[in-house]
Amino acid sequence: MSTFGLERVFSPRTIAVVGGSSRPNSLGMAVLRNIKAAGFAGSVAVVNPRHAVIDGERTFPDLKSIPFVPDLIVVTAPAAAIPGIIADAAAIGVAGAAILSAGLGHGAGSPAETVARTARMHGMRLIGPNCLGVMVPRAKLNASFAAHRPSEGHVALISQSGAVAAAMVGWAAERRLGYSGIVSIGDQLDVDVADLLDYFALDDHTSAILIYLEAVKDARKFMSAARAAARLKPVVVVKSGRLAHGAKAAATHTGALAGSDAVYDAAFRRAGMLRVFDLRQLFDCAELLGRGFVPRGNRLALLTNGGGLGILAIDRLAELGGAPATLTSDTIARLEEVLPQGWSRANPVDISGDADSARYVAALDALLEDANSDAILVMNVETAVAPTEGIAEAVAQCVRDRRAKRSAVASLVLAAWAGADDRTGATFEAARIPHFPTEDDAVRAFMYLVRYREASTALAATPPSIASVFTPDTAAARRVVANALAEGRAWLDPVEIVTLFGAYDIPVVPTVAANDAEDAAEKAAPFLAEGLAVAVKLFSRDIRHKSDVGGVILGLRTKEAVAEAATTVLARARSARPDARLQGLTIQPMIVRRAARELILGIADDPTFGPVIVFGRGGTAVEVINDKALALPPLDMNLARDLVMRTRVARLLVAYRDVPAVAADVVPLTLVKLAQMAADIPEVAELEINPLLADEIGVLALDARVGIRKPARLFAGQTRLAVRPYPSQWEGELGLKDGSRVIVRPMRPEDEPMVEAFFKRVTAEDLRLRFFHAMKEFSHAFIARLTQLDYARAMAFVALDPKTGEMMGAVRLHSDSLYENAEYAILLQSNLKGKGLGWQLMQLLIHYARSEGLKRLSGQVLTENTTMLSMCRELGFTATMDPSDHSIVDVVLDLRLPGVDAIGADILIRPGLDRGGATAV
Repeated sequence: MSTFGLERVFSPRTIAVVGGSSRPNSLGMAVLRNIKAAGFAGSVAVVNPRHAVIDGERTFPDLKSIPFVPDLIVVTAPAAAIPGIIADAAAIGVAGAAILSAGLGHGAGSPAETVARTARMHGMRLIGPNCLGVMVPRAKLNASFAAHRPSEGHVALISQSGAVAAAMVGWAAERRLGYSGIVSIGDQLDVDVADLLDYFALDDHTSAILIYLEAVKDARKFMSAARAAARLKPVVVVKSGRLAHGAKAAATHTGALAGSDAVYDAAFRRAGMLRVFDLRQLFDCAELLGRGFVPRGNRLALLTNGGGLGILAIDRLAELGGAPATLTSDTIARLEEVLPQGWSRANPVDISGDADSARYVAALDALLEDANSDAILVMNVETAVAPTEGIAEAVAQCVRDRRAKRSAVASLVLAAWAGADDRTGATFEAARIPHFPTEDDAVRAFMYLVRYREASTALAATPPSIASVFTPDTAAARRVVANALAEGRAWLDPVEIVTLFGAYDIPVVPTVAANDAEDAAEKAAPFLAEGLAVAVKLFSRDIRHKSDVGGVILGLRTKEAVAEAATTVLARARSARPDARLQGLTIQPMIVRRAARELILGIADDPTFGPVIVFGRGGTAVEVINDKALALPPLDMNLARDLVMRTRVARLLVAYRDVPAVAADVVPLTLVKLAQMAADIPEVAELEINPLLADEIGVLALDARVGIRKPARLFAGQTRLAVRPYPSQWEGELGLKDGSRVIVRPMRPEDEPMVEAFFKRVTAEDLRLRFFHAMKEFSHAFIARLTQLDYARAMAFVALDPKTGEMMGAVRLHSDSLYENAEYAILLQSNLKGKGLGWQLMQLLIHYARSEGLKRLSGQVLTENTTMLSMCRELGFTATMDPSDHSIVDVVLDLRLPGVDAIGADILIRPGLDRGGATAV
């Protein structure tokens, strides 16, 4: 239900505490006193059948006895009473309940199931159970049992742990940091992390979101909400259970490498979230994000009165991927004028242990003008020469003055005051300067912001297209997998793997099957004739690891040696595994590439997020080396390059000494192909290529294993992917009035240049009718939001000229949080009106909306746009004047009415499964 009803829960006009108690230390009393102490302006009722008055408040025996209907009820009653309480609340129309009590159980037949079912039937929202409660300082709401009252601010906190939420409230009280909202979600019976991400992403009072996470229940819902929120504001997450391992033994190296925490890390990265690893780091992020500071880049200037402190800070900066700012010649000249002889003449700017407040201010003034610095870290170690408090006051005043004049180039200033007391901290707090006890904390905090900036940039980056160089033969690949499943097998055999990889243009070593020793010698003959040695390998669908039973013999150069090796391999297998069925042998040529790097690539299966792409250094010791990185499919080339660069083996892919570089982009392209396979064929449960040889010639898979099974569950669109892939089954053609046809397909992220060119062919008047105001220019960020769709929530179809490939028009929809109602928009190239293109695009969009299960399609049209209004009426939309603005007409189409899905014969859509396409979003 996402954000439905949450506004009334977080900004209630009336509240009832159900289970209020007269005992001083009871949960009910703590909640009631917190509500009153926060200054809640609305009516508050207490429900308790055994007491007439509690804490000066009249009580009521039940919810139905209260003279008003509460927007929010806070439940502190025993677990056994809660199903009845929720039933009463739903019956009278309560908007939501925060259930603080624990003990409702889990699963079928539990009180929790009854409570959830009742609330869902009546559209009532539930927070909890087993939670701290809800706090919204702006609404003077503190419906919790927290020991501290949060102040108003611009950071939202979502926590699966009540204890963590309480700690964050206490910490913020000490640092005078405020919150826009704090929600402890407990067992997430209804409202979950994704719902709250959706809510706070659109909340004007929230500038950043902090999350304490333990587990994700619905991966696709979480990824959609997280990606949408991270595009709008910083989202910082700390997840517990990093070192927990599943009990299931992995069948492949890739499965072993893809531990659950590594998959979460990949999900956070894909969503553009900033991950930190403990509460202290989360506090530091809150310190910075709560003040709205984000640096332009990763270059940090350091000002210190202790050389050692500066060196430590530089070391940590380099370790974390930051860069010490290279001071401009103008900055050095200015520092020469104000600093005594012997200063460092470089960054860090060491102004000596006897530096007083005047020297600090003079140096800081110069650094604030440095064009090469994105931020400044001011550090101080107290000495007997200059009082640290006075220096802090001078630095704070300098920063305040520069902000007032808006004259600083480096706008972010941080402070690290070793041994600072409360007075120094208060000085920096008053000046809104983030401050930290050590240089390590300060540098780490700066790098959090840098990583956030990089994640934001990556989210808006335009991915390159590879559609022209990669078109898989999905039909052939599916036949291979379907045949193996029909035989009841869980693993493809080596010959089938060659066919599968061929369908995705993944080079693989030639493999031929042989029945016995004589056949093996004959099958090896062509390879031997070319001067190649061969490998004889056991072919058994019951034995997954051939080397465990001595089933591999290498380096054979004669037919006699091949025959002897084949006999030996079969004998070993029969001895070690008499129960196993032996299909025979496989013969492969021995490939020798002197400078080839050994890599591992694969698809692993995660129980929460589904398929995960794994990349790293290959060989037999992959788990010992543990040089790997993970990413969620689908992938584009940018995402695949990033995946490669996050490993140590990436350094070996470039040229060094007499070793040439690996061919450009062949490894990332292979990763994209694997991600495509994961999207196309949900039955591929596990895949490993180890090793994949990579050199200046290209790549070659030497050994591979592919596990298959019928997927236990599929997301909408018949895919296991947590990020919904490009829906290629909606590619097709549209027929126009004059008999011509145009290409139609879903919009892709790499369409940004095409969309930008399209806008130039639309008149200013048509742009005004579409966007409701004059549009003079279209920024990269604006177009990126149009082209980089989350197909789980939105769709846009583009019509293309089949001759030139130019964009002729587009139609789009974006659903609400319930995925029931969607808003539409349409825009055509101005000289193409009257040809029926708009009509056909709208028909296609309506057909898509119904196929997705949407209930209504709505839009807003300017009253002067009579052409659009006429088309809407012909399509069955109802049109009413917008009550708040009579220049706008609201149009709504009920998709549930019969006949609405009358898609014309001039719209041809190619049937197919929801596959990943060559690009990702």
